[in-house]
Amino acid sequence: MDPRLIWALVVIAIVVVAAVIWYELRRRRSATLRQRFGSEYERVVHHVGDVKKAEASLEARARRVEKLHIRPLTAGDASRYSQAWRGVQERFVDDPRGAVTEADRLVGEVMHARGYPLGEFEQRVEDISVDHPDVVMNYRAAREIAQAHARGQASTEDLRQAMVHYRALFDDLLEVAPRDVQVEREREMTRERR
Repeated sequence: MDPRLIWALVVIAIVVVAAVIWYELRRRRSATLRQRFGSEYERVVHHVGDVKKAEASLEARARRVEKLHIRPLTAGDASRYSQAWRGVQERFVDDPRGAVTEADRLVGEVMHARGYPLGEFEQRVEDISVDHPDVVMNYRAAREIAQAHARGQASTEDLRQAMVHYRALFDDLLEVAPRDVQVEREREMTRERR
């Protein structure tokens, strides 16, 4: 067989193998991002209009949040915030508008306590989407209703829905661990103190 033909076949085989590897890596990257970000992945792809650019944006979010040093709440803080949330819910009966405003403020306070910066709203949403992709849409929806409320365009039912959305995000941010996990954490802390 002609050596040039052999080299051509080898080069073609290498190109085909490289293309298959590249395709598989892209497919895995997309699948990983789709799983990590859930519906936020589809929203960003739709908004950006280009899968490659959208995925780069999502990866940039993840890198940014990794640098933020997000931390869990202490048991005392979680309890205090839970109690504050109950107060906000009770306030809704007599003052729905004030309760929604307070819910937005309380969610921001919990975010700050966890280590999320409280800058521009879209940046907060992007940061939250990395660790809480299942509820980031709730945050957007609640914020839209709160803004409609500020313009005097939200009904009491709209405000109730905003509270439901804020509650979903609040619960996810609170990360209330099951009782047996809390007990084990307390035991570990006691052992570390000794």
